[in-house]
Amino acid sequence: MLKAAVIGLGKMGLSHAVIVNAHPDVEMVAVCDASTLILDAFRKYTQVKTYTDYVKLLNEETLDFVVVALPTKFHYPVARMALEKGIHVFCEKPFVLHTEEGEELVRLANEKGLVNQIGYHNHFIGTFRELKRLLQLNILGKLFHFSGEAYGPVVVKSKGGTWRSKPEEGGGCLYDYASHVLNLIQEVIGRPTNVKGTLLKKMYSADVEDAVYSLLELKNGLTGTLLVNWSDETYRKMSTSLTIQGEKGKIICDATELKVFLKEADAVLGYDKGWTIKYITDFAVPVNFYLRGEEYSAQIDYFVHCIKEHVLTETNTFEQGLYTDKVVNMIIQNNKQY
Repeated sequence: MLKAAVIGLGKMGLSHAVIVNAHPDVEMVAVCDASTLILDAFRKYTQVKTYTDYVKLLNEETLDFVVVALPTKFHYPVARMALEKGIHVFCEKPFVLHTEEGEELVRLANEKGLVNQIGYHNHFIGTFRELKRLLQLNILGKLFHFSGEAYGPVVVKSKGGTWRSKPEEGGGCLYDYASHVLNLIQEVIGRPTNVKGTLLKKMYSADVEDAVYSLLELKNGLTGTLLVNWSDETYRKMSTSLTIQGEKGKIICDATELKVFLKEADAVLGYDKGWTIKYITDFAVPVNFYLRGEEYSAQIDYFVHCIKEHVLTETNTFEQGLYTDKVVNMIIQNNKQY
């Protein structure tokens, strides 16, 4: 059994704790958070050890891996200490706030041969995985344009400040929402190398942006748009989608549907002429424990598998997460030009 700990018990940390605790190959031995209320619940209902200080936890417990689900500004010191102790690290997104810190963590993880993964869960959603496969097999031929979009009702009125409203803690639509879309574009279509025409718009927030609009140019020369708004109350929850136009057709993909339009049928790949619509149920894979969506468990299952098999992750590595951080910085710098 692998021994694990979860550091940070906010919304995502609690979800990770439940999934890790239910995994048949893992024993969750400890959790850490500043909230005594949350820790009291763990003390009352579980046998898991509780800590308010991650340094004490990492010094006292013998761990195989740790899940870091703290606000972004704390990712670097916690991940660094864990890596230095030879502990595999799963870190929530976005990776870090400063690229030099990310570079150090990438180097350290690689030097020690430790499994490292970032929590960009969309890569474990079947529709997006199928989209990536189809593009790699050139189903659309030459690509003309793409659009990456995300909308949701996170901030729909002016309200008091939390970490989400503090840019120095990784708050704002760009870090919290748009990073998901950027990472998908980066790993499914191609890595952005240039950013133009950025607009970071405030709607209800005083200190951070509520919407991100930008033009992206990818390494392969393809250009497209980034359209993200977390102040759109016409959506019940976050909705993320990618649209790609090519010489042979078009694909529209989100977390529930994959819509493929082809000018001519592709018998090899099994897609008809005209529209073919497939659903997440066509691609979903079994997971050890279902919570909020199979993708959340699937990413932990994959992380645990890599540790057990002594192989490094190929999906959502620290290096990939760091590149997304670099694109975020490109967008911030481009916005300052306007």
